[in-house]
Amino acid sequence: MAASPTDLPAKMVPALPRYRHVSETQEILEWAYVPLIDFSMLHSEGGTAKLVSQVRDAMRTYGFICIINHGLMQAQNDRMMDIADVPFTQVPLEEQRKFVSRIKDLGEYKGYKPLRSWHIENGVHDQVDQYMVIPPTFKQDHPKPLVPFLPEIRSFMEHNHFKVLHPLLKLLALGLELPENTFVDQHRYQAEGKKFVCFSKYYPRSDSDEEKTKNVWMKGHTDGGTVSLLWSQPIIALQLMSPDGNWRYVQHVPNGIIVNLGDAMEMLSGGYYKAAIHRVFQPPSDQRGYPRLGLFYFAYTDDDVRLVPYEESPVLQRVGIRRQCDDKDAPTMKEWSIIRATLYGNSETTRQDDGMEVQMVDGLVIKHWN
Repeated sequence: MAASPTDLPAKMVPALPRYRHVSETQEILEWAYVPLIDFSMLHSEGGTAKLVSQVRDAMRTYGFICIINHGLMQAQNDRMMDIADVPFTQVPLEEQRKFVSRIKDLGEYKGYKPLRSWHIENGVHDQVDQYMVIPPTFKQDHPKPLVPFLPEIRSFMEHNHFKVLHPLLKLLALGLELPENTFVDQHRYQAEGKKFVCFSKYYPRSDSDEEKTKNVWMKGHTDGGTVSLLWSQPIIALQLMSPDGNWRYVQHVPNGIIVNLGDAMEMLSGGYYKAAIHRVFQPPSDQRGYPRLGLFYFAYTDDDVRLVPYEESPVLQRVGIRRQCDDKDAPTMKEWSIIRATLYGNSETTRQDDGMEVQMVDGLVIKHWN
């Protein structure tokens, strides 16, 4: 595994400007309940069994958890935030254009997603820049200012994959009373499939755009993959749909990882685990007018995994299976991820009376909560 910045001699770590976070909000907000999952319990007697129960119940009810004590220190987290800002502040726009990702035509997640790629509402497009990094096994060129930091980015990616994702996948499998490596074996780091670090930077919008979108920066949706990891940062904008149907903000947890499951995990678990409905909303008034930098790791199964439920799960045999389509029609992970990537913010939806926007693709339903 690549060395982390704290393992390297100081002279070997490239210097960077510190990314300055906005102060935490002082507003009184309605917070979503996001259960805390303490990964230090993995190393205590009986800890794994307790975590299995906690994760199972949380992912059935809320679809969100927050992982703490995951092995990465706050100083390393801060360093990665410094690096995350490099693609947006140290790479000229003309050079950025050489590394644009082909999301809309190939569903490819690497390089830049430029501003205004996604339609939000009433002619308003997104104000979010993204830069995505895939594992070094798979070919990717990078802008020159980012190259000195690739060893640290790769170390961060491996930490997410092996120290956070894999233990979580084991807990999810055990929650279904399946062998603990059931999902781990479908998320091989060196196998063909989507897995990437995403640096994401939201920019403030005009009052006019806020009015046209009713302050929604990214409409309610579920993710297409299996597991999404968001490293918590102070600007409050992420909201989840609580079990009572109301939107509530997700509170910042210093050095915490906000985790949600996506469509692929819901399909594999026969509906037992919940693909979390979430959106990005205008921050509270004391945090407006500032860019919001985010650090993500998105996981998908290997490309060739077919998204069918694990019928052999004793849990599913007891509670029943909720399928989204017949098993014979189920897409592979690659097929599903391309569908989701190429359609998002780029195609027509049908608006229902309740405000939900719906797309039908090969018999599968894609929903947006607006």
